[in-house]
Amino acid sequence: MNKIYILFLSAVTFLMISCKSAHKLYEKGSYDEAVEVAARKLQKDPNDSKLRSVIQDAYHYAVMDHENQIRAYSETSNELKWEWIYNEYAALQILYNAIYKSPSVYELVKPFDYSSYLVTYGDKAGQVHYERGMRLMSSNDKLSFKNAYREFQSAMRFKPGDVDIQQQVNDAYDAALTRVVIMPADDYGFQHSSYNYQLQNFDDDIIRNLQYNTGNEFVKFYSSWDAQRLNIIPDETVEMHFTQLNLGRIRENYSSREVSREVVLKETVYKPDSVVKEYGRVKAKITTTQRTLYSEGNLNVSIRDNNGRWLWNDNINGSHGWSTEFSTYTGDERALSDDDKKLVSRSRQNPPREDEIIRCIKENIYSDFVHRLRNYYSRY
Repeated sequence: MNKIYILFLSAVTFLMISCKSAHKLYEKGSYDEAVEVAARKLQKDPNDSKLRSVIQDAYHYAVMDHENQIRAYSETSNELKWEWIYNEYAALQILYNAIYKSPSVYELVKPFDYSSYLVTYGDKAGQVHYERGMRLMSSNDKLSFKNAYREFQSAMRFKPGDVDIQQQVNDAYDAALTRVVIMPADDYGFQHSSYNYQLQNFDDDIIRNLQYNTGNEFVKFYSSWDAQRLNIIPDETVEMHFTQLNLGRIRENYSSREVSREVVLKETVYKPDSVVKEYGRVKAKITTTQRTLYSEGNLNVSIRDNNGRWLWNDNINGSHGWSTEFSTYTGDERALSDDDKKLVSRSRQNPPREDEIIRCIKENIYSDFVHRLRNYYSRY
């Protein structure tokens, strides 16, 4: 998260808490928050008699509430009770730490230090998660391995640095991981050099995108080359076949229209102030040529498991369209309007190069393919 954002969020949170009334929080029964707000304000004004009274009473009732909850948890048979108890002691320790920051308030309230309880119950809670994880590992299926991984992670939060638990975290993740090998796209015999170059880039782009943004922590993608180099045995293999890559041909459509204007055909000057103009209508024919080029490709995608069984099959289409138009005229130029002149003076555009067309089709298919593949594996 951005550091500036964190500082901004912390400042906003501090201002919101500072604006709250410790007495109102106490009256609402929000004893923990009342203690924290009162402790923070007493650091600035330790002699505020009202706040000193509030923090004493609020701390007393907060301890009473948490200890009642601890006793209730202790009487249950749920194996997660140690974690629940730990959380209650953690809340009490937060109050202790808030009060400890102000020596005068500390002497007034005399809070209890629950750190030793956190060690005791943290160890018990961590052991429960460890044992749950070990039971799940014996089920020998990927869903159980994923749940075991999360149990071991929970155990690590209570027992950080435990070498044995960290090893189990690694083993569970390794067992839960689905290794997917992306095979090179099959060009189905397209021989043009630009095809081969673009298809190679297509493979590289897909692998690069999926490796850094899988959408699922338990799925990892490899190229066939990396799988061979790292001696990876894939759980699943993705095969890609370009069943169609048609660059199309330029098609032309013609349309024409006639235009005419009345213009001065002749001027006769008898005197400087006597000019006789003869008018007449001139004509021209404007012919507009529209050129279009439509190209398309189709990628067939299939996924197999390590036993060769089909898991998923799909077809992804990509296309590229190009068009341009230009005009010419025959007849008298004087018949053309200003807009007509702009039209006939427009320069003719050349069609895109083949490698550019292939690149566009590839990008079209590429973005759709990555989206569909990531969506498919997000369910794993």
